[in-house]
This record gives sequence, structure tokens and C-alpha cells, in this order.
Amino acid sequence: MSDPADYVPPKVWTWNKASGGRFANINRPIAGPTHEKELPVGRHPLQLYSLGTPNGVKVTIMLEELLALGHSGAEYDAWLIKIGEGDQFGSGFVAINPNSKIPALLDRSGPEPIRVFESGAILMHLAEKFGAFLPKEVAKRAECLSWLFWQMGSAPYLGGGFGHFYAYAPTKMEYPIDRFAMETKRQLDVLDRRLAESEYLGGADYTIADIAVFPWYGGLVKGWLYGAAEFLDVQSYKHVNRWADQIHARPAVQRGRMVNRVQGEPSSQLHERHEASDFETRTQDKLAPQG
Repeated sequence: MSDPADYVPPKVWTWNKASGGRFANINRPIAGPTHEKELPVGRHPLQLYSLGTPNGVKVTIMLEELLALGHSGAEYDAWLIKIGEGDQFGSGFVAINPNSKIPALLDRSGPEPIRVFESGAILMHLAEKFGAFLPKEVAKRAECLSWLFWQMGSAPYLGGGFGHFYAYAPTKMEYPIDRFAMETKRQLDVLDRRLAESEYLGGADYTIADIAVFPWYGGLVKGWLYGAAEFLDVQSYKHVNRWADQIHARPAVQRGRMVNRVQGEPSSQLHERHEASDFETRTQDKLAPQG
């Protein structure tokens, strides 16, 4: 790879797979499936195809919160999509999400299956379907949705920007790390100022805005993302830390963080979730070793 100071963009960009770093085997400049592969389907109305990344965790937290409220129609099967192995480019997955990103949801509760992709759209679909975690009063709904869409627009700076260059890029480059660290800290300050005046992002009530923001920025201040907590001085954002601790204490959040998880302690990994009892019986520490 050339010295960044010497790089001059060509007139027409061409793809150099070798420049993709850690994710070179799954990144490409075109869409569409690479292979034929049907998706599994379980017995519940909602079929989730995902991975325990921040975007995936949003949806499993939401589903567990709905079940905790007594919405039996929110029962779901969560299937693991191994993005490092290219599962997201299988024909069945692309049919649900043409963007080939997790999470993807197939709602089979009606006469015809409904596909929903993009995590924010899935949260809204579920909130409206079950009448929960999305205020009905106009001003409160607007505030909630403003923060939801703030997260959807901001996360690429945190994940694809800061996270990529700080943790995953083949070489450490000062300019992009500084640029995206500045923006990430600005976003944390936005949140800190809001949470200094409000218990939750939408106001007094816990909503899909909090569910969407927590896995990213809550995860950042809890030290779960990129090993960057000290670098970003996350402890200085005291209101974000208060809010993150408050949300993390919720049992449904703790369950949601386990689903489709493939890293960390085996006791915290539930690769697939099909029944509520799976949290007690099918975490990786309880399954027989594969030989």
C-alpha cells in the first residue's frame, strides 16, 4: 500500500481487492447474490436473520422487550448469518435484503410474508405492529423518530469511519483516525447534552430511539466497541454513562445482547434463538463440543 501522502486518485477508480484489509473477502463494489442458498425457516411468526453486531442487537433487544411486555406475537426465530463467510450474499438473504447487510426480518404473521430490512425500519415496523416503544402523541413521536434517524445517519461515522480506521484498517493513518475521532466525540457530546436534560432520548419514556442508540454509543462508553474507550475518554460523558448503565440493567436488553452473538464468553453466546428457554439451555457453554 502506498504512503497516503503520495496517493493521487486515478481518473476512474478500479477495485483493488487487496486493499480491503480485514474485510477484503466480503467487500465488493457490486450488489446481488454470489451463490444460491435458501434461508432456514422456523415456526414462529417472525424470522430474524442476523448477527450480534450493534445493528443486529437493536432488533433482538426490541423483540425481547416486546416479549417482556407480554406480546406473544413477537415470538421469533433468530438465525445466525456469518458475514465473515459471506452468508449475506446467499440468494435467500438477498431476497429479503437486497443491500446484503444484517439484520433482515421476515414477518410471516399475515396473509403474505413481509420483508423488512434496515434496522431502523425493523424497529419502526415492530413498534407500530405491537403499539409499543413509539409514542403516539405527535410531539413525543417526532422527538423519538428524530433520535432514531439521528442514529441511523450517525452510525456510519462511528462504525464505518472511526471503528474501521482505528481498529480494522491495514495501517494506522493519523488523518482519518483524527477526523472520525473528532466526529465521534462530537456525537457523544450531542448525546450527553440531551441526556443531561432528559432521562431517555425521547423524553421520560424508553423508546425505540434508546434501543437503536444503545448498542452503538452505549456500547462505546461501556467499552465493548473497538477497544477505544480510553482513547475517546468515554468516562467524561457522565450522562451517556448514566443512561447506558440504566439500559444495560434491563433483563430484556441483557437477553437481546446474547442472541446471534459469536464473541465473548461462551455463556453469553446464543448463536440461534428459537424459544425463550434457549437462554437457559442452549448457550455455547451448555452445548456439547463439536467433534
